[in-house]
Amino acid sequence: MKTLPPIRIGQGYDIHPFKDGRPMVLGGVTFDTPYGLDGHSDADVLTHAICDALLGAAGLPDIGHYFPNTDPAYKGIDSQELLKQVAITLHESCWEIVNIDTALIAEKPKIYPRVEDMKARLAASAGIETSQIGIKATTNEKIGSLGRAEGIAAHASALIYKTNEPNN
Repeated sequence: MKTLPPIRIGQGYDIHPFKDGRPMVLGGVTFDTPYGLDGHSDADVLTHAICDALLGAAGLPDIGHYFPNTDPAYKGIDSQELLKQVAITLHESCWEIVNIDTALIAEKPKIYPRVEDMKARLAASAGIETSQIGIKATTNEKIGSLGRAEGIAAHASALIYKTNEPNN
């Protein structure tokens, strides 16, 4: 069998519709809006996409496998707790995070003013430096459900490398 380089890349995607009266949480940061995203957990699309990118890079099952939306234990959970668990799972499997790059697709709210806050929260949860996380935001140019401001979607890519022993 051929020896492969000890690096892997993964990608993740998530989308949630808006719902009035719920908190808007993106990248672990709460935005001051009268609406949030609908979902079983806190519906943090950015963190969910990151979790799937990391799990996929390691060849592990997706976020729904580890944290099913049918399990009451995850009802309303802070998605940063999910990201912390994903990081632990990677470390136990001898994987280290090199970097995470993301894109949010949203007509609202304005993302840029809170990017550094999101990077700090995500980095703390993943056990990495803020310099290892990229967050970009764009609109959908008024096209489709995202362009009509019916929700938010997120894409994430993650690069990981294999170490010789579990990290603490």
